[in-house]
Amino acid sequence: MRLRAGLHVMRRDRGEVQVGADPRWAVRLTDLTPAEVDLLLALRSGADVALADRGRHLSTLLTGARLVADDDRPVVPGPAGADAAVWSLLLAGGGGSARVRQRASSCVGVVGLGPTGLGTALALAAAGVGTLLLDDERPVRSVDVGVGGYRWSHVGTPREAAAARVLRDIAPHVRLGPGQDDDGRSGGATPDVLVVVESGAADPERGQLLVGLGVPHLSVVIREGDAVVGPLVVPGAGPCLRCLDLHRADVDPAWPAVLGELVGPAPADEVGVVAAVCAGLAAAAVLGVVDGDRPTAGRTYEVGLPAPSDGQAAG
Repeated sequence: MRLRAGLHVMRRDRGEVQVGADPRWAVRLTDLTPAEVDLLLALRSGADVALADRGRHLSTLLTGARLVADDDRPVVPGPAGADAAVWSLLLAGGGGSARVRQRASSCVGVVGLGPTGLGTALALAAAGVGTLLLDDERPVRSVDVGVGGYRWSHVGTPREAAAARVLRDIAPHVRLGPGQDDDGRSGGATPDVLVVVESGAADPERGQLLVGLGVPHLSVVIREGDAVVGPLVVPGAGPCLRCLDLHRADVDPAWPAVLGELVGPAPADEVGVVAAVCAGLAAAAVLGVVDGDRPTAGRTYEVGLPAPSDGQAAG
């Protein structure tokens, strides 16, 4: 018997052991003999433990809770293996490896490759997305160095070229798209999902074009002191960016004029902790589409300083 990767095994009391720390799948085994406790604690190392008769009963209980590894399923190599392990716990029939492996056939585009955009691309590549299309010819600046993966040696290099090199370092399996070489130049493939990272406000013309093409797209807007992740626009299944602009215009009649001033090519400075949080949120939203889950259309997340999350201070 071998447990699924990443599970904790903890002694709770005499004759009682808990397997798993997440309440969604954790189980408590009680009235155990010392030998049974030792058997369960031996599983901490990830080893395949031989079973006696009573051990087989424990194996049956843990198998019913979907906590025992299935040796017939190949292990997903690299960082995507963590995704596969957790999804095997989350899915009713297991199959985390199959879910992650199917990501290899997906194609995601990222427009705007500052720290947030590059961080999103890196998270998607590490999660197993097979093809990434990169779009941002603007040069890497000194303020871009850090969280997203840019180094000082990249300053002055076109972002899409530098981003392609960073991606190759952490995910050599990733394809950069049909007609897209190692410098990140794209050949015009249509992505399954497009992430658009912009400064100030979302370009309404681009949004309308993507809706017309039927391309699901996630808007990420970097503002002066915060950033907005979302909405995820699925054409025909929820509000689009124009819907939101019309709502803002109802609240503020001057919004169309303000929007025109905000939309522009100049990249905004991105604070590292905000970029890191936004990249994670954006990647999670995209994987929901890639994996075939039902996306939540119209939802947005505002992430800003001084508190990029809703966490409470300890103590």
